[in-house]
Amino acid sequence: MSKLAIIGGTGLSQMQGLSINSTENLDTPFGTPSAPYVLGSINGKEIVFLARHGNPHTIPPHKINYRANIWGLKQLGVSEIIAVAAVGGITSEMAPAHIAIPDQIIDYSYGREHTFFADDLENVTHIDFTFPYTQTLRSRLIKAAAQQNIVITETGTYGSTQGPRLESSAEIIRMERDGCDLVGMTGMPEAALAKELNIDYATIAVVANWAAGKSEGEISMDEIELHVKNGMLNVTKLLSAFLS
Repeated sequence: MSKLAIIGGTGLSQMQGLSINSTENLDTPFGTPSAPYVLGSINGKEIVFLARHGNPHTIPPHKINYRANIWGLKQLGVSEIIAVAAVGGITSEMAPAHIAIPDQIIDYSYGREHTFFADDLENVTHIDFTFPYTQTLRSRLIKAAAQQNIVITETGTYGSTQGPRLESSAEIIRMERDGCDLVGMTGMPEAALAKELNIDYATIAVVANWAAGKSEGEISMDEIELHVKNGMLNVTKLLSAFLS
């Protein structure tokens, strides 16, 4: 039986029907994960929650220990990961509070520890990353959204930037020219690390705001918080249907 992990905000651990059994503090060969792992179950299905930015939310995206986070999930027997991420909308369909299930990613981040295959290797190791997200997991999320009549976008390219600052309008123009529909700061190396450990991985992207230059004026943090709150209501419904 597969074990599912959900990586996202601390609020996800308050999902309806969740029975919390324990928390686990793990040490890994790559350091300490962002937060204790919350172990529980919904409808008899084992769930592991991890607050990507820590609990409380204090770790910026470029300082997250992605390797420790994913390695710890593997230690706990996780075979599937759903990553919930707040993003900016670039293309016209990606309006605030909208949900997308991306199928591709472009990595614009730098300086992050991005692979387990770096030191003490017998052979140089490469992974195929043609399809960064697991199609079967994506399909199940798309089906769950349809069951709840939640309007989503079933594909899209996620551009992963360094953060913690938001992007300039010129950077967004470049990203749109590159084919990005969404912009976020945590998509990589998380997706690649999961692939390296043979863990199925998919992302639920919640649009928090129009990306720089896609609306008038500057981006407001109050606006971001409002749209994330509204979008997360549908994320919770989607996850509940997925887990049922």
